[in-house]
Amino acid sequence: MAAAADGLGSIAIDTTQLNMSVTDPTAWATAMNNLGMVPVGLAGQQLVTDSICVPGFDPSLSMMTGITPINPMIPGMGLVPPPPPTDVPVVKEIIHCKSCTLFPPNPNLPPPSTRERPPGCKTVFVGGLPENATEEIIQEVFEQCGDITAIRKSKKNFCHIRFAEEFMVDKAIYLSGYRMRLGSSTDKKDSGRLHVDFAQARDDFYEWECKQRMLAREERHRRKMEEDRLRPPSPPAIMHYSEHEAALLAEKLKDDTKFSEAITVLLTWIERGEVNRRSANQFYSMVQSANSHVRRLMNEKAAHEQEMEQAKESFKNALTGILTQFEQIVAVFNASTRQKAWDHFSKAQRKNIDIWRKHSEELRNAHSEQLMGIRREEEMEMSDDDSGDNPSKKLRVDDSALAAQAYALKEENDSLRWQLDAYRNEVELLKQEKGQLFRTEESLTKDQQLQFLQQTMQGMQQQLLSIQEELNNKKSELEQAKEEQTHTQAMLKVLQEQLKSAKELAEINGHDESQANEINVLTVALVNQEREKTSEKRSPGLKSEKEALLIGIISTFLHVHPFGANIEYLWSYMQQLDSRISANEIEMLLMRLPRMFKQEFTGVGATLEKRWKFCAFEGIKTV
Repeated sequence: MAAAADGLGSIAIDTTQLNMSVTDPTAWATAMNNLGMVPVGLAGQQLVTDSICVPGFDPSLSMMTGITPINPMIPGMGLVPPPPPTDVPVVKEIIHCKSCTLFPPNPNLPPPSTRERPPGCKTVFVGGLPENATEEIIQEVFEQCGDITAIRKSKKNFCHIRFAEEFMVDKAIYLSGYRMRLGSSTDKKDSGRLHVDFAQARDDFYEWECKQRMLAREERHRRKMEEDRLRPPSPPAIMHYSEHEAALLAEKLKDDTKFSEAITVLLTWIERGEVNRRSANQFYSMVQSANSHVRRLMNEKAAHEQEMEQAKESFKNALTGILTQFEQIVAVFNASTRQKAWDHFSKAQRKNIDIWRKHSEELRNAHSEQLMGIRREEEMEMSDDDSGDNPSKKLRVDDSALAAQAYALKEENDSLRWQLDAYRNEVELLKQEKGQLFRTEESLTKDQQLQFLQQTMQGMQQQLLSIQEELNNKKSELEQAKEEQTHTQAMLKVLQEQLKSAKELAEINGHDESQANEINVLTVALVNQEREKTSEKRSPGLKSEKEALLIGIISTFLHVHPFGANIEYLWSYMQQLDSRISANEIEMLLMRLPRMFKQEFTGVGATLEKRWKFCAFEGIKTV
């Protein structure tokens, strides 16, 4: 209390220090309004809005309503008003202190700039202090913003102030831009313009990191508590075996609702090794009780199977009804496509009807296949039931003991069958190994002779094919020679006739024998020239069977393209048949046969294109 009293006394206003004229109403109103009170008996508008002033003040009573009057200079009530709402313009006023006076900046100037606020900032930088400002004056001005923990003043005109809480820094930033004047002095050393900004201090950052770590620990603890709360409960522990617990378990095993829990306990006891000579009878009775539930489970399975069969039957009936309706729809579409009705529809209507008919037929076929599949499955199940007895039916009909015995015999039979298959495989492997080891030399020689004979047969077949190819070539050459002979004979006859006519003309004109000899020489030369021409014409014949196949394929391709095709298009088609053929080879082959293929130019300029056409029919006519 004494310290508080001393603090209040140190910040009490000394009236002797306030150098203002009482008769000046404007100065008096400014001072009173700065303290949150409207002067009594003074007319005029309030300089600061009610939101900035102390709330709850009644101007007619000149005191606080509802509370006792307090000193407006107490820290917390402060000389610096709280920050106003954003929608209200900030109006800074003159602040009077005991040792100095703070004058507000020009409201038309932009607000002073500040650096980015460091995390956990509690320290501010204060620059522009008067040269004669002491640490006590600085504390007197800035302690109105909150509790000050440290002031570090430099020899120059700045200092660092550290507050107890972070929100106090915002109050200190509010004083940035104020002009500070010590007392009533007009000396330059007693005045300065304050610049308050955020400062980066290691102590602030360390405290902020500690706070963040504490918050992270609290968050982890909260999440862990939430996970523990949401985690499913652990299964209850299995009780230890005793005669009393065994009697209770035997009763539970007889109850259908508690059977699953009880069978777990029984299994745990047996695995723990609780069965001994003394408790064997009790465990046997519990095992027998567990076995009695087999019939119940099989009956439940049979009931579920019956429900499944009923569901299948209902699904099949519904599918049959859907299929019938699809058949009717398809019949409507088929009737619509008949000529009686089809001629009366427009082209667009016919197109839609055709699309609908195809879609309906596809759906009808899909449903029909599904229904046929269901029927085939039923037939297969019926055949399985007729061919052999179903073990599930046996278990349903027989007693539980017989069912267990039959199941054990079935398992034993399966194991014996598997062993028999394994022995058979081993015997076959041994036989194969023995046959490989004891194969006689005679069988080996027979195999070698057989392979040799096969190789010789293949060689003879290849020779026979080559001889056949040579024979075909000889036959073609013989036919060509015959054609040449007939052609030369025809030419010879023509020339002889020409010779006769020339001789007759010579006799008529009175030429001598020398002229006749010259005519004979000319005729022989003409015959030789004709022979050379025929030989030149027949020289570009086919060289192999491959060229004949290529000519046949190219002829067929160009025959179905009456307007011709370029060499690239023809080569891309031939590439699909033989990837080793080239476009140049095809073009050379076409150029060698001008009577079968001809080249034409289509288009003008950039669209000029060479096309090959099939002209064998025209060549036959000309020949």
